[in-house]
Amino acid sequence: MVKRIILHWSAGRYYPSEFEKRYYHFLIDVEGNVYSGLFKPEDNDNCLDGKYAAHTGGGNTGSIGVCLCGMFGFQSSSNCGMFPISKIQFEACMKFVAELCEKYKLEVSNLSVLTHYEFGRMNPKTSSAGKIDITYLPPYSWVAKDDIGNFIRSKVRWYRENLRG
Repeated sequence: MVKRIILHWSAGRYYPSEFEKRYYHFLIDVEGNVYSGLFKPEDNDNCLDGKYAAHTGGGNTGSIGVCLCGMFGFQSSSNCGMFPISKIQFEACMKFVAELCEKYKLEVSNLSVLTHYEFGRMNPKTSSAGKIDITYLPPYSWVAKDDIGNFIRSKVRWYRENLRG
């Protein structure tokens, strides 16, 4: 049963590689196109069989991994590499996450829609502790690192309300 969506950046280039598709259920390219990974979200209902998208150490069971392609070379807000997340890409991701929340009947909260960074902070004894995705949003550089999760959730809520009419 899907209980949450965890957002990532690939630390790669703008388009998903076959390697990245093994680890995320969905990947969004720089133009906002959504790609499916090799595993369905339902494959993460039971991770004991080894056939699931391993996107979040300590948090894969019941989690959908959604990844923004990019951020290769990220070091800091002043040096985010040659593949920064684009505004079109980010907004497409927020709309897609809203659609997933609707499909899987998830209320948007800090337990059901979160970044890999947030998951690691909440679960410091997992291998997700210390992950930096997503701690910076190039199209919204004014959003502070620890406010990004709330910013994402507000965007997802807005898109979800628009889906409902």
